[in-house]
Amino acid sequence: MAPTIQATQAREGIETTTEQAERAHCVVTEGERSAFFDLARFGGAGSRADRREDAFARSLAGSTDDVRFDVPRRDFAAIESAPLAYRRVGLVAHIFRDAPALDPAWAEAVVGLQTSADERFVRHWWELPRDRIGKGRDWAPFAKGGEFGRFYADVYLVVFWRDDGEAIRKFSDSYIRNEQKYYQPGLTWPRRTQRGFNLRVMSAGCIFADMGPVLLPTREGDHSFILGVGSSTAAEYLLRGLTSFGSWQVGVVKRLPVPQPTARQHKSVSDLAEAIYQAKMAWDEGNEVSTRFSRPWLLRDGLMDQTLPLPARLDLLAEHEAEEQARIQALYADLDDQVFRLYGFSQETRATIEEMLGERPPEVLWPQMEGKTAEQKRMEHVYRLLSHLVRAVVDADQDGIAPLLATAGEASLVERVHDELARAFPRLDVGQVEVDIANELKTDVKGYRRVSGIADWLEDVFFDHHCSLYKNRPILWHVASAQGVGPAAFGAVLHYHRFDADRMAKLRARYVRDALGAFRREAALAEKAGLTDERREWQAKAEESAELDTRLQWVQEGRREGPEGGDRDFRILAPWKPAHARPSGWDPDIDDGVKVNIAPLQKAAVLRRVKVV
Repeated sequence: MAPTIQATQAREGIETTTEQAERAHCVVTEGERSAFFDLARFGGAGSRADRREDAFARSLAGSTDDVRFDVPRRDFAAIESAPLAYRRVGLVAHIFRDAPALDPAWAEAVVGLQTSADERFVRHWWELPRDRIGKGRDWAPFAKGGEFGRFYADVYLVVFWRDDGEAIRKFSDSYIRNEQKYYQPGLTWPRRTQRGFNLRVMSAGCIFADMGPVLLPTREGDHSFILGVGSSTAAEYLLRGLTSFGSWQVGVVKRLPVPQPTARQHKSVSDLAEAIYQAKMAWDEGNEVSTRFSRPWLLRDGLMDQTLPLPARLDLLAEHEAEEQARIQALYADLDDQVFRLYGFSQETRATIEEMLGERPPEVLWPQMEGKTAEQKRMEHVYRLLSHLVRAVVDADQDGIAPLLATAGEASLVERVHDELARAFPRLDVGQVEVDIANELKTDVKGYRRVSGIADWLEDVFFDHHCSLYKNRPILWHVASAQGVGPAAFGAVLHYHRFDADRMAKLRARYVRDALGAFRREAALAEKAGLTDERREWQAKAEESAELDTRLQWVQEGRREGPEGGDRDFRILAPWKPAHARPSGWDPDIDDGVKVNIAPLQKAAVLRRVKVV
């Protein structure tokens, strides 16, 4: 203890000898109680005088009761690291003595896979075709912590597990722990987060990580009960007494004391936790980047009256989200009440606990839009609708290449989006739906580009939004002959999963060159008619398209000028692959991920404005 006392005093600018520290330790710990003095808040700062000595003297004289804390020494034995959280010891020591620890009484807490090379072995699920993800396939769902989210959070990562993880096993820096427990249903949490402990459901079929440990309940019927207790304010208070802020190690979580509930308490806590989980999961089915996605919120059956016009649907969605958010917050308040009673905390003790913890993150139905205004959420719904329509068009396209303007015998992207819109709103006039969408897009909303209609949105907004939504790993690539705001001579949205060597050749030979030929013909006709300005406009479009074709050729051939990996190296360069294993031209390996495969197109400046980082 002497070095600890010296270090603590040194932080306050007080030099203490070893003899003084040992004497101080003896004074405050002799007898059956240990005394702690909360003097830090009386220290001087700026023009404020240092009043620590006076506060210490008054506490010894008994003239103040909020400075000295006397804690029975036997309580320290009940809680590991208790001296670092002395104010908590007196409140909770009896719980640690009387209630069994979470592990082994209720569940087993374990860590899992550490790849030590996530850039090589971990992807977002949408980077791979669905049929390559799952147990026994090339990629497995990977629970690896992630953003804050109690009760529910989508497992949006996948890990390379071909041939039972052979490549990772051969990687010398990796660690494969508790492999026999992979794919079991459980509860997981991010090991490090400053927003507080957040436990959530991990469905069966996942591999879990060292940064996303799991609790595997020993009894099947305890999943929701443990979820509810572990997500409560009381549990976080108990856990914070065992760890430094923001670090939720397995060794800490497994020591959480969980009293034996009555059958009624068990059911109540379980039902409340399950209700919150189900509400959040159901909402996420409208989130395009969720593994549970079905349709965007504006088109959801059971949520939307199909006869309602777009503005009414947007109003209804706002009401529904507000009601659901209020409901899960009420459910959480009820759950907190139940768990505080389970632990036997009095109202006075509960008030102390809540004051010491401070404000905690609320339950949020739509975490991606937490803190956003009603206007921002409304516009996001419009963007998500249009994003879904574009995805539907490109998914359905035979070669996965959809030109923005009619070319090569294909309708324009805006025409095809119009057709998708008619299918999405079969009981409404599609023309009116387009007017309603345009009116929303014209609204000035912070963080959203104001445009005049769907065509401008496709040209100037779509790819920005898509990259942001897909966490800078876009799977629909907007290739364009010009950057910045305004129309490009040529543009096409293509599907990354299908954009192989053959489709690169087809993009150039069929789509770009067909457009180039059309522009040259129009320029010749304008010149013949003596329309000088028109001729210049068509000629400019032809030159712009020809420049795009040249840049695409650089990528197709894998051209390199200058140092390897430099700005003029247009090859696909997976850092973990030796030179002989890399393609000489455009022949992407989808296992390498979007960031590796999109890089040559970024360098060639053929993507619409956005740089993926």
